[in-house]
Amino acid sequence: MLQERDKNKKRYEREIAETQIEIREETLRNISWELHDNIGQLLTLAKIQLQHASPESMEEISEIIAKSLTEVRALSKIINPDFINNIKLKDALNLEVERFNRLNYIDARLTITGEEQEINQKHGIIIFRILQEFFSNTIKHSKASKLEVFLTYKEESIEVKAQDNGVGFDMERVRLKGLGLQNIKARAKLINAETKFMSEPQKGTSLIINYYI
Repeated sequence: MLQERDKNKKRYEREIAETQIEIREETLRNISWELHDNIGQLLTLAKIQLQHASPESMEEISEIIAKSLTEVRALSKIINPDFINNIKLKDALNLEVERFNRLNYIDARLTITGEEQEINQKHGIIIFRILQEFFSNTIKHSKASKLEVFLTYKEESIEVKAQDNGVGFDMERVRLKGLGLQNIKARAKLINAETKFMSEPQKGTSLIINYYI
């Protein structure tokens, strides 16, 4: 009994550590893309305009540079390991949604209802990573134009629902292993959470996570 409990504890701690590493790696990949696709383009535009600058265009150039600096400050905060490990679930989700909209990846929206409940920090990391996998599938494969995330605080639980309006798929015919569903279920089980994955052709895909406080 004690050996089994110790084994489960070690597996849990290993999964937490691996999840933190995955989030950090995903964050660094995102930052690389953002530096190239967003900040790089802004600074290139400012450079071109400076080469042909007139007094009238200096204000616009100043605004472009100011926006670039704001983006760099935001990225420098996210790189901080303490920030990644200690951020609250709602704040992490809000940052993801803001990033999707800023980079025009997808029209994303986060809706938060209920009175915020404190949850185990490590469990919050697991929930966020599960949602990151769903977001990644949505952006890469679903051809969706909209992503909605609903974070609902209840008296004894938290429900997170993510849904897109993409092409969807037939769950009976598609192998879900490639979509990371088995990984999602295994991670949810570690924190005693329940997951429900739904999809239909041309009706989008959704994921519901119920976490009990």
